[in-house]
Amino acid sequence: MFKPTIAQKGPYGVDVEAGKKYAWCACGRSSKQPICDGSHKGSAFLPTVFQAEETKTVYLCGCKRTGNPPFCDGSHAGLD
Repeated sequence: MFKPTIAQKGPYGVDVEAGKKYAWCACGRSSKQPICDGSHKGSAFLPTVFQAEETKTVYLCGCKRTGNPPFCDGSHAGLD
């Protein structure tokens, strides 16, 4: 299995709106991090689509190693 590119070693704070859908970049290649821009095409990766339940700031994984996609779970703390 291929590992995604680490976009950054920390989360992205993103303001989301209740009811709106978002596509989190799982491959790490998007130029619009942490949101998917289609750069995964031709790879084994697909974005993780989620719908915001409420309007607030969420913290999306930047290292692409989270066990709770698309949200940061602190996995970046163990990276070299």
